[in-house]
Amino acid sequence: MTREGGPAARVWGRVWEALRPLDPYRSVKAALGALVIGSVVITTFLVFVAIRSATELRVITIFSIIASLLITQFVAHRLTAPLDEMTEVTRAMAQGDYTRRAGAGRRDEFGDLAAAFNRMAADLEAVDTHRKELVANVSHELRTPIAGLRAVLENVVDGVSAADPETMRTALRQTERLGRLVEQLLDLSRLDNGVVPLRARRFEVWPYLAGVLKEASMACVSGSSPRARKDVHLHLDVSPPELTAHADAERLHQVVANLVDNAVKHSPPHGRVTVRARRGEGAESLALEVLDEGPGIPESERHRVFQRFNRGTSGTPGPGSDGGTGLGLAIARWAVDLHGGDIGVAESPRGCRIRVTLPGGPREQS
Repeated sequence: MTREGGPAARVWGRVWEALRPLDPYRSVKAALGALVIGSVVITTFLVFVAIRSATELRVITIFSIIASLLITQFVAHRLTAPLDEMTEVTRAMAQGDYTRRAGAGRRDEFGDLAAAFNRMAADLEAVDTHRKELVANVSHELRTPIAGLRAVLENVVDGVSAADPETMRTALRQTERLGRLVEQLLDLSRLDNGVVPLRARRFEVWPYLAGVLKEASMACVSGSSPRARKDVHLHLDVSPPELTAHADAERLHQVVANLVDNAVKHSPPHGRVTVRARRGEGAESLALEVLDEGPGIPESERHRVFQRFNRGTSGTPGPGSDGGTGLGLAIARWAVDLHGGDIGVAESPRGCRIRVTLPGGPREQS
């Protein structure tokens, strides 16, 4: 007996694969060929019987036609059944039902078509689910700042509160939050439409990141967010100091700003957020890390961190966390993908560490 996986088994496997196009269960063309051969064999057999039994030729012809029609009908029904099923599924999808699937148990070309059709149906179901979630989440996110702004303005109009600087600052914060959400949605719209160009250039990393952190620090000190963090210390670590990189400065600003903002929100009182930059593996490539001292991200949730409108389900948010829109990290991932880089949550003994790698160097745009 030949041991499984031995030379003889491999030879038979190659022979079987060579004969696969002739298998009527694996090829529509083979099935049609078998139909023709079967019809010819039946007709020849009936003619032979007619010659031996002196039966009239017209009788044999009628029987041959009937037999051929029956065989053709059987084979045609078997071949077209998947198409009929996919037609029904398509009609259901046109009416909004994306849960139905076509049978994919066949081994021929129709089986491959049914499998591809089911993948398409699953993608459409995911898109429809995402669309519904997007509408619900955007409606909720827009309603919150609009309701707050309306309440402030109604109090001023009704004379409940005076139009003093503090009241106006409250209205301004709500307006800024609304503006940030609209800008993020516009970024995602550009992402989906593929209309965002990448304008990469060479720049010095230290002064660039220092400017980004200065803007973030000013935002904390000025209290432009509803729960500003004035107690969190921002630290920059670039080595070597003359490090240069090749990237789109505006898109990279989105990455760093969103990561720092997320880290500040989840930092403990008087915490520390560190932005670390090192040279990557390639020429003018860049490896960035943003570290905080917050509760960190559970390993079970790390694969969902960069999904749109994801705000986490576990862990203790920092004092500066206001729920957010759940779009910042999704935009960061988009900007990194635009560069052809990678972004992810790295292991850290304390807090959260998000690592970004950019390939550097000129990159062809499609």
